[in-house]
Amino acid sequence: MGYGSYTELVLYGELPTRQESVASHLERWIMEASSLTRRLLARADFRDWAWWQLPWLLRCYVGVVPVAAAVLACVAAAETTWHAADAAKFVLLLGCGLISVAATPRVVYRHGGMTRDFITVWVLPIAILLPPFYAMVTPIPLYVLTQFWVFRGIVYRRVFTVGAIALAYGAASVLFRAFPASFAGGTIGTGTHALTWAIAVAICEQVARRGHQVLIMGGIKLSNPAIRVIPQELNREALVADFTEFDLGVLITIVVAVNAVLAIFAVPTVLLVRRFMMHGQLLAQSRIDTKTGLLNASTWEREAATEIARAVRTGVPLALALVDIDHFKLVNDTYGHLVGDKALRAVTDALRSQLRAYDLAGRFGGEEFAILLPHTREVDALTVAERLRVYIADLSIPVRDNDEAGPFVKVTISVGVAALDGASRELTQMLAAADAALYHAKETGRNKTHLISATSQTA
Repeated sequence: MGYGSYTELVLYGELPTRQESVASHLERWIMEASSLTRRLLARADFRDWAWWQLPWLLRCYVGVVPVAAAVLACVAAAETTWHAADAAKFVLLLGCGLISVAATPRVVYRHGGMTRDFITVWVLPIAILLPPFYAMVTPIPLYVLTQFWVFRGIVYRRVFTVGAIALAYGAASVLFRAFPASFAGGTIGTGTHALTWAIAVAICEQVARRGHQVLIMGGIKLSNPAIRVIPQELNREALVADFTEFDLGVLITIVVAVNAVLAIFAVPTVLLVRRFMMHGQLLAQSRIDTKTGLLNASTWEREAATEIARAVRTGVPLALALVDIDHFKLVNDTYGHLVGDKALRAVTDALRSQLRAYDLAGRFGGEEFAILLPHTREVDALTVAERLRVYIADLSIPVRDNDEAGPFVKVTISVGVAALDGASRELTQMLAAADAALYHAKETGRNKTHLISATSQTA
């Protein structure tokens, strides 16, 4: 137990004995407090922050956006006229947003790519119905809850996202107030005014959405100029998600403008729509091995069986390879599981880079992978497997992140290959043949490639 004070010692029946005086207890408490302080100070050292490891231009960009948002939020606060009704409306809308965030499935943030968390559908009504300051501070509690309750992401990215949303929706709030009262105004009217008011809200939402996306895309391009962001934003799934989020934000704003209490009924609507939008994502997640991003075993077997049946029916060549990382347990035992996971991801990345787009790669076990090579004959399959073996053997995997001069881990693989070449074979037979070839490669020294043909299970 930690010794917080002398009172605790009394309460827990740990009064000093003759051998251990009050002074020794106090000395131990001071030493423990000093150790805790040192750990906290080490964690607070900004030189160890991940943000500090970014390239200087990206580091400046990621830092300037939230700083600018903070400065402008202070300016907006100075210009705000405070009213209790505004504060009550803000608390109500923020509470609805926090409930929505707390109910967000973690898979939303685990799948990678551009995340659709629907947080901005709660920022928009605040930006339209309240002074700009409220919109600029709304993302802070929403993303703090996201970070500590839903999914722990990289902190500087969270801070940057908060700053980007604050700037974009703060600007939308200012823009809405620039419209004449006959077109928009502080309250929604009836008839034609209700229509023009909704149009003004839609315009401001689009300005905020595009501004937010431009800021995010700027950071993505600075981190990796080779990434093509536009195709990701213009594909069907992204456009549908954009329209849905836009539509929900506008509708919630209109409903809340009529009566703020109606925001409560918007919460289940947001949750249901988000769940529906995530159906495709959840379906994709059910096919993927979470640690490597490759197909999981059941999905690979199902798709491989279909491909083999097609190859047998059409008489086209096909090959299958089983890959096993040599002495992988030794890597885990020597360097720990985090380094083992890093080695696993390095091999996975090698598979992606060395295989064709239509080859099927899946994770079969802890350190075993299965690869299906359609339209590939024996000689070609052996060439692919050997190229992959050599490529992985040349990899140097750093033990510590961001330390290129530190120690490295080297791994090798053994590969067993079985070729179909038009013979009538089942998936189970091909797997058995490839497994026999893999066993031979490992028994004869590892770091080898071995082939078994379709008509024989001996090389």
